[in-house]
Amino acid sequence: MKRIFFLLLLSCISSFLKAQTTEDSVKSVINRMFDAMKNSDAMTMKSSFSDNAVLQTISRDATGKTMVQSEALAEFIDFVSKQVKGAADERIFFDVIKIGGPLAMVWAPYRFYYNGQFSHCGVDMFTLVRINNEWKIQYLIDTRRRTGCD
Repeated sequence: MKRIFFLLLLSCISSFLKAQTTEDSVKSVINRMFDAMKNSDAMTMKSSFSDNAVLQTISRDATGKTMVQSEALAEFIDFVSKQVKGAADERIFFDVIKIGGPLAMVWAPYRFYYNGQFSHCGVDMFTLVRINNEWKIQYLIDTRRRTGCD
């Protein structure tokens, strides 16, 4: 009887851990990318993205017109690698995570600090793809604003 109870308990725990693992693994790659940014670690940063990742920012021009600006991944990584360790600190809050097979979407409000001072806030939206059994960031688009951040 104890053996059956133990096997049943082990099965339940295993199922629970498996359910947590997929979401946690998606969060992990995003957290790893932000840790790399904070530590000016170009190699870890690059390993978080797919080879053909797309990076974009939504902003407004001087007239208030909405624009979408693209940035090459290599330029972003180069910028990050030249920062003083600890200078770029983006703090995200996982809000929505959706996973469907090898595709994941993450909506994460954030606050960005530069050299310990608040700079701006916004929302990051990530699309991740599971490639060779590992999550990679395929698409990252964000908003940026200096007001309404509370």
